[in-house]
Amino acid sequence: MDLKNKVAVVTGVSSGIGLAAVKALLEKGAIVTGWGRTAPDIENENFSFIQADIRNQKAVEQAHQETVHKLGSPVSVLINNAGLGRQGLLEEQAVEEWHQMFDTNVHGLYYCTRAVIPGMKSQDEGHIINISSIAGLNGVEKMAGYCATKFAVRGMSQALFKEVREFGIKVTCIYPGSVNTNFFDHFENATSPENMMQPEDIASTILHVLQSPPNYHHVDIEVRPLRPKGKRSK
Repeated sequence: MDLKNKVAVVTGVSSGIGLAAVKALLEKGAIVTGWGRTAPDIENENFSFIQADIRNQKAVEQAHQETVHKLGSPVSVLINNAGLGRQGLLEEQAVEEWHQMFDTNVHGLYYCTRAVIPGMKSQDEGHIINISSIAGLNGVEKMAGYCATKFAVRGMSQALFKEVREFGIKVTCIYPGSVNTNFFDHFENATSPENMMQPEDIASTILHVLQSPPNYHHVDIEVRPLRPKGKRSK
């Protein structure tokens, strides 16, 4: 896809992967709108922010309507990046935390995706990128709830691409390992930040996928730091 002047929506843009993706898209000439609770520190004539809690279906629908009305074009790119994780043994984790993860990581993704598909179908083109996690491929101790949400994202992505591929719409699911964002601020035994991937690394993968030839479809992409524990000592 040629991204110049294409309408792109990114969720969770205040920092990390979302912010890096917005900057990368703007550099390629896309017109980008961020949906989320906190605005990023970006000043660019091709960027706008709509405050919306993606856990609220009506808020998402309103954000979508405002985006299309303001820009006068359907959304061509959706990057479902917003997400959160909480550690805890399954029998000890607060039920509220479990629901919060599902409401954000699964239901929010569903609301955003559901909103943009009709417009993508109308223009016979679109690309939905879902940011999952390696926790969507492998179980992780003390992360049962988070893993459950990211496995759900994987299943949703693989089913959806079969539903929309004949309409020229691609669905790609990216499974990052540890990325140097505030996601790990309160996690036990997290990889040292200097050994993690950077948000810009994931943004480069997003651009690569988006700019692929029309009939070339990346379905699943797993990315990890090469040396998560750093260089070995000699």
